[in-house]
Amino acid sequence: MCGVFGIKPHPEAANLAYLGLYALQHRGQESAGIACLGPDRIRVVRRMGLVADAFSEESLQQISGSAAIGHVRYSTSGGSMLENAQPILITCHHGQITLAHNGNLVNAQRIRQELESKGSIFASNSDSEVILHLIARSQKTKIEDAIVEALQQVEGAFSCVFLTKDKLIGVRDPHGFRPLLMGSLGEAKLFASESCAFDLIDAQIQREVDPGEMVIVNKLGMSRSVHPFPKKVARQCIFEHIYFGRPDGTMFGESTHEFRERLGEKLALESAVHADLVIPVPDSGVCAALGYARASGIPFAFGLIRNHYVGRTFIEPKQSIRHFGVKIKLNPVRELIYGKRVVLIDDSLVRGTTSRKIVKMVRAAGAAEVHLRISAPPTTHPCYYGIDTPTRRELIASSHSVEEIRKYIEADSLAYITQEGMMSCLKKSKPEDYCHACFSGDYAIPFPGSTEV
Repeated sequence: MCGVFGIKPHPEAANLAYLGLYALQHRGQESAGIACLGPDRIRVVRRMGLVADAFSEESLQQISGSAAIGHVRYSTSGGSMLENAQPILITCHHGQITLAHNGNLVNAQRIRQELESKGSIFASNSDSEVILHLIARSQKTKIEDAIVEALQQVEGAFSCVFLTKDKLIGVRDPHGFRPLLMGSLGEAKLFASESCAFDLIDAQIQREVDPGEMVIVNKLGMSRSVHPFPKKVARQCIFEHIYFGRPDGTMFGESTHEFRERLGEKLALESAVHADLVIPVPDSGVCAALGYARASGIPFAFGLIRNHYVGRTFIEPKQSIRHFGVKIKLNPVRELIYGKRVVLIDDSLVRGTTSRKIVKMVRAAGAAEVHLRISAPPTTHPCYYGIDTPTRRELIASSHSVEEIRKYIEADSLAYITQEGMMSCLKKSKPEDYCHACFSGDYAIPFPGSTEV
């Protein structure tokens, strides 16, 4: 779950990359980076933390140029440290190459071990660096051919943008696990993980990069498309619709907001309950809660208020405060909740610990009943393609029934949307083109060495 952005050619490439990443901040908050092509070479600025904190006007001026790529990181492979921040820049016999990658490679560890045994030295423990090592070893003359040769050796999810001295290249894996869009701004061509990055800078959305497609943008901004990989069945991530994507955009041809509202409507039809209020767990439960309220006829209310200014770390007082981690982010509106039968709507229930705390907090605010509804099926399997889900034994739904989970979180009732109900909410894309392995265990690419597949 990372965000990538690319633009070429444009005199304010670095500034526009900054704005694009700002719009994609929801896809990763651990680190941010921009690589920009100046008159003599590519320069990179990478920092830990949020986009607004990582870059200053001065730092952007230092790397200004005519083309740029950017990345916001949410670590799923490799730890949260500066060495793993992207874009990653190398210099090899192909010249300078920099990469921003969204996704996970399932065979990265094996390739890394093989490369290290032959003398390769890695600067990070990110799976993305493997791609650049393979490119550097390629004897192909054209950089795009070297990239293809490298990507043909890896397995898993990759939506990537590359920047060299004369090309901007966007490429998506043959299954299309992660999104990648193309756009234009005047003569410039752009790539981004989501449409909101284009909206902020008034760029026009052209289309999605197809699964298995590579788009090459040259010095003049002219683009050409190739399909160098063997065709495979599409496996777009359904969780992008459920949780990752910003609700104000489109992805895989679907409006994210409308899809989530349909999830709520379907959830209300599948698991009706007598109640007084529908309350979302903000922000990810809001759209589904609107749909649930509309379909059920139960009034919608913001009964939980989110603190939008919570950083990634905070200092907990020595005095014990019950449910501190949840309370610093969410606080109930007691006057709304007191004495009411409440339907809580959330997008997922993974370990169950956070849901348990939220249910207890709503009860403490005076709710007469608390009914939890989840707008995704039970998460029973880990994801190997770019979602930071825990191992299977940490997923509560992998080893407990719905009733057992209900008792653990201390709700009056608990229900998930069915997988069939979820897939029926797709209106403009085909259900068979989606990956739902985290719910079904149906993996398109097995993870080497795993006993959970």
